[in-house]
Amino acid sequence: MATGLLLLFIPALPAQTPEQLKSRLIPVPGWELPKEAEVFHPDNLFDRINGAAPLFLENNFREMTSLEYKKGDDYITIQAYRHATPEDAFGMYAAERSTELTYFPLGGEAQGDEKNLYFFAGCIYVKMWSNRSGEDIQPTLHVIGKALADGIDPAASFPPIAKCFPVKRKIPHTEAYITSGYIGHEFLKGVYTADYESGGQSFQLFVVDGKSKEEMKKMLTSYFTFTQQPLTFEEGALQIGDKYNGDLPVIWKGRYLVGARNENGEIVQGADALLEELAGKLP
Repeated sequence: MATGLLLLFIPALPAQTPEQLKSRLIPVPGWELPKEAEVFHPDNLFDRINGAAPLFLENNFREMTSLEYKKGDDYITIQAYRHATPEDAFGMYAAERSTELTYFPLGGEAQGDEKNLYFFAGCIYVKMWSNRSGEDIQPTLHVIGKALADGIDPAASFPPIAKCFPVKRKIPHTEAYITSGYIGHEFLKGVYTADYESGGQSFQLFVVDGKSKEEMKKMLTSYFTFTQQPLTFEEGALQIGDKYNGDLPVIWKGRYLVGARNENGEIVQGADALLEELAGKLP
């Protein structure tokens, strides 16, 4: 008896595989549940999304599961993109954000309109849309999306580092994650960013996660070699003279590099206080 009771409290495994994702879909009155799943991998993703595939591959795409609800000639399509890490899935979602859509409290973050819904949860970025539009289809998208998001990760949220950005002056919904090649430098990998505005000046704060102090030192060595600056740098506040991105104020803290930049290469006003606050929040 005790064993049976314990089994009742074993949580469902997070939905990851095509079959697991399909099993998390809920019945919707009037709609036919998807009967089978189409699965795409890095070598054939181009067959389904063509020109958009390279950006997914840059974000460490592993597998896409395509499912479809049907109701006569109407349909709701679900594309669930599994990435290597939750950070990669968040980064892909952030890369496709649109200022024309509305935000919703679903998954880690969601946005959409009357016929589209996009969100991330765990290692998966989900895109949903219907050939119908209007107030009648939007609730259906949200009910299906909520069940799927909870099945993937009921506690989905921004990556921990993305939550560290100071709130003051930050432009809402601009947090992002870049796998590599930040500001044109391939050695700047695993970069979290958020956009800010103050006194009419727009700028960006960033955190590079080197995973270890040693790896961060290698990254900085590559950067200082590029800028032809002395390689005698130490942890703490630094200034990087990047001919393509201007003078960047940064703080080296263990495995992290915290910095500020302006697209025009201008000096970011008030950057020091924000960088100190951001660095202080990092583990």
